[in-house]
Amino acid sequence: MSKKRIGIIGCGQWGPNQINSFYQHPDAELVRICDIDIERLNINRSIYRNIETTQKVEDIIHAKDIDAVVICTPTATHYTLTKDALENNKDVLCEKPLTTKIEEAEELIKIAKEKGSILMVGHIFLYNTGIIKLKELIKSKECGDIYYMHSQRTNLGPIRNDVNVILDLASHDIYIFNYLLDGKPKVVSVYSKNLLRQNIEDIAFVSLEYPGNVPVHIHVSWLDPKKTREITVVGNKKMITWNDMMARPIEIYSKHLERDPFHYDYGEFHLIAKEGEVLIPYVKNTPPLRAQTEHFMDCIIKRKKPLSDGENGLEVVKTLNEIIKMIKAEEHAQKNPIPQK
Repeated sequence: MSKKRIGIIGCGQWGPNQINSFYQHPDAELVRICDIDIERLNINRSIYRNIETTQKVEDIIHAKDIDAVVICTPTATHYTLTKDALENNKDVLCEKPLTTKIEEAEELIKIAKEKGSILMVGHIFLYNTGIIKLKELIKSKECGDIYYMHSQRTNLGPIRNDVNVILDLASHDIYIFNYLLDGKPKVVSVYSKNLLRQNIEDIAFVSLEYPGNVPVHIHVSWLDPKKTREITVVGNKKMITWNDMMARPIEIYSKHLERDPFHYDYGEFHLIAKEGEVLIPYVKNTPPLRAQTEHFMDCIIKRKKPLSDGENGLEVVKTLNEIIKMIKAEEHAQKNPIPQK
């Protein structure tokens, strides 16, 4: 079988990781990389001497010797580059979020179907073995019926100029919860602040509700002393945590509340806290980027639907748009208060 010929656009913060991942894949031939910054290209040229470099996206998107394009550019460019690549019969792996507008994501899905091309979104945590294990535990009812879930994704930077903290970080948690709960959320509330610059939110607290009345709370921030990547699942039988910063990321707590059968009046406490062991199951440590690259290659070789396909990306874009709409409505209400009678 001949190798699939890959072109990568964008050698900035995340691009070098993709370059290295595809360079090492046995079924991929990394033909060409592109960036507008010549210094970035020179650095990569010194590392990967047999790879061509270019400052023109056309040298990848319109090239006859490229089968698939990996897009690692700022969010605002995703739609145009992905559309151009799909229209030129390329398979595409685009970083998240797929687009900022719903209609743009829908158009990309339509073009991919018409062209018979593979469209995949870089929802990398869907290929994280800890998240996969967490889904298995939820599906097997290890924690019982879910009361609620919450996540925390924080760090001191990196501060983005092209998107706010919601598109940058909360987009991860949205597709993770969609995956864990097999559903689409309703946006309940949003509280956000732009503390560093005007019009770019750097902290946010987002409340969602999933089918089955499962509340989910997301906290994201660029202004935090610690890097955190955590999810907590609280059920009526057990509680489970996922911490991506730990070598053993999953912990299962045999903790829950039970009704006290012995009480004498309404004023007494009727629930008893039941303490138990903490189980730390084995989770295979496979790098998520390697797993994502393997999945994309498998999809373009076998022509099969990706786990994080265009539809998966569209659902995230829809929720992000609901959140942004709610933020703008709140800003408008603050600037135009209703006169008191």
